Amino acid sequence: MNIFRKFIPVYALAGALLFNFSLIAQTLPSVHPDAPKNWHTLDLKTDGYYGISLNSAYQFVKGKKSKTVLIATIDSGIDTAQKDLKSILWVNTKEIPGNGIDDDHNGYVDDIHGWDFLGGPGGKCDFNETTEEVREYNRLKVKYANVSTATPGNEKEYAYWLNVKATYDETIAKSSAELPQVQQFMNVLMATSGYIKKSLKLNADATFTQADLNKITTENDTISQSKTVWNSVFQEEGPTNDNGKILKDLSEYMVKINNDVNPDLSARKTIVGDDPNVWDGKPYGSNLLKFADASHGTGVAGLIGAVNNNGYGINGVADNVRIMSIKAVPNGDEYDKDIANAIRYAVDNGAKVINMSFGKKLSPHKEWVDEAFKYAAAKDVLLVQAAGNDNQDVDAKPQFPNDTFLDGSSTDANNVISVGASASVPDENLAATFSNYGKKNVDVFAPGVKVTSLDMDSEFNTADGTSFASPITAGIAALLLEYYPDLSAKQLKQVILASATPLTGTMVLKPGSKTEKVDFASLSKTGGIVNAYKAMQLASKLKGERKK
Repeated sequence: MNIFRKFIPVYALAGALLFNFSLIAQTLPSVHPDAPKNWHTLDLKTDGYYGISLNSAYQFVKGKKSKTVLIATIDSGIDTAQKDLKSILWVNTKEIPGNGIDDDHNGYVDDIHGWDFLGGPGGKCDFNETTEEVREYNRLKVKYANVSTATPGNEKEYAYWLNVKATYDETIAKSSAELPQVQQFMNVLMATSGYIKKSLKLNADATFTQADLNKITTENDTISQSKTVWNSVFQEEGPTNDNGKILKDLSEYMVKINNDVNPDLSARKTIVGDDPNVWDGKPYGSNLLKFADASHGTGVAGLIGAVNNNGYGINGVADNVRIMSIKAVPNGDEYDKDIANAIRYAVDNGAKVINMSFGKKLSPHKEWVDEAFKYAAAKDVLLVQAAGNDNQDVDAKPQFPNDTFLDGSSTDANNVISVGASASVPDENLAATFSNYGKKNVDVFAPGVKVTSLDMDSEFNTADGTSFASPITAGIAALLLEYYPDLSAKQLKQVILASATPLTGTMVLKPGSKTEKVDFASLSKTGGIVNAYKAMQLASKLKGERKK
């Protein structure tokens, strides 16, 4: 989640008044009361929140036996020791753990719970990367930076270069402008955090939450204003977050945009060792899945299948799954080669559903990813992907990966679902302000605003993003397969889309706009929000088409 996006206006206004806390507090945005941390599972009619009606779905199949479903997450890795996930991790029984031998001869040594396509020798990992446009600009600039027209035979690549350069220029301008503001934002939060800790008599390495702020009764102006700043930040970021988590998220974002402005273009070769622009079939990576950036992947996995009703954490959407973790998404843009290999790895190892909570603006080797999408379709595997968080119309400006294939064989694959993000209450803010949309290329919306899930090291996190709408939808797909295992990937997509009732006539703010309103039904193909109960009802009426 891009925490900074919400506060750019605040700290742009603050300008040189770095420590003018009164001005900052006055300009922080107003927020709505927090929904329950499990709002995404609730029912609008029964509970007043636009969740997925999960309890009714379970009531519908009460007494019916379920079958374990294997679902893969292509993400930033996972905390394999997380209490709510440890018992549901996929285990490759064909491998002998820790013996350094590829026992199952699949090309991956000791892949017990999945694989890390960003890993390298010595326990290293290329988890901080830059954007694809920065990588491509630097790859092509020697050839085209001083060229004004295409040479015969190079017309296609030259046109691609022009697109790369335009995207690069936009990204660099944005990141260059944001970087000093993010640093300023960090300085303010660090300074106010120090005052809060001092007032609470906390150690320097301790953390505090919104509840802790209520213990502060001092009338000291600096501490009072610091409290106001952090209250507003917590209201935006959710009650389960602490200041340490928020500062960590902001630090990661600062690293990300700094990697655009000051890219390390040698990290991939130095750490991983392979050439991401060559499809050679050679194995690379490691079996280590937990690194400092595994928070996102852990949260995604939790939404799908965190152990239910164990008195800890959250309840996952699906209650009988095994999760295969594939690390291929860095803090920055993923490589096409890694994504194509990750999909193939998941399919070859038996996954029936794959969640893909990532995306980027360019895809230099889209044909590799297209072939992986087709491979999944041929093996009857459903792909569920996040629509993206740039509040843009992806019908007009595509996000990658997507199922509009370069060879023209598909403009809407039967095994791919693209998911936008919705909020908890059906008012004008129902469509998340950050969510991408598109009547043709976004299939459906799902809860993605202030969604609470697991985090690393037994922690929890409340965050925004289509990254979380996607696994909620993938969780529904897995839940359907638990009870109706003969449904094909095509049928799963049909059921999930058909059960999302179009919200025709519900006027909402267009994502990215504070004034323009549109019909919610115009933002996606279905015009609706996923519903587990309605999907379960439809699934029960179908004759399964999955090949044995």
